[in-house]
Amino acid sequence: MFTGIIEAQGHIAALIPSNGDVTLRIRSADLDFADVRLGDSIAVNGVCLTVTELVGGDTFSADVSGETLALTSLQQLKAGSRVNLEKAMTPSTRMGGHLVSGHVDGLGKVVSLTPDARSVRIDIEAPAELARYIAKKGSITVDGISLTVNEVDGRVFSLNIIPHTQDVTTIQDWKAGTPVNLEVDIIARYLERLLLGERAAEPGSGGITMAMLAEHGFVK
Repeated sequence: MFTGIIEAQGHIAALIPSNGDVTLRIRSADLDFADVRLGDSIAVNGVCLTVTELVGGDTFSADVSGETLALTSLQQLKAGSRVNLEKAMTPSTRMGGHLVSGHVDGLGKVVSLTPDARSVRIDIEAPAELARYIAKKGSITVDGISLTVNEVDGRVFSLNIIPHTQDVTTIQDWKAGTPVNLEVDIIARYLERLLLGERAAEPGSGGITMAMLAEHGFVK
């Protein structure tokens, strides 16, 4: 588990293809590797990866499966690409963001970036199947960063990014069209399953529908 508070930036030192998968070698002069061990989890742009090798005190390797490449923006990385890094949380970690699993739900796309005083407003389009989990003033993880949703309009949600967050994350590299990893609030997903009740055990139960809500008195 993670908090969505980025600890450091790193860059891709190498991408090594291996039978359809890829091994990423990631270097960071700013991440504290003192307590990192083989098998530990580190979120890379919001994707939970397992440390398979430690090199020289500032570099680690992680294997990325074909499925993860297909479902996340890691497929866009190349040597030199900057990435957001966060080590897995511990019982004493400050919960500065929100609970983040590092399991990406889907790819979003940056629609626009608009200056707003010293901040920047960023509009992101989410996949249709994730829109129901995104709520105004709720939390969402974008490329591993815990952020607050300011507004929602259909599939598009808006963020207001302060200068500090721009400076310490890869947001400074975003532009219109940039693909970003999205992880919705895990509480919303569990709530949906709970509301399904016994139907959750039925094959093809899917998600919550207006008909199901009306049947149980949630809407009229």
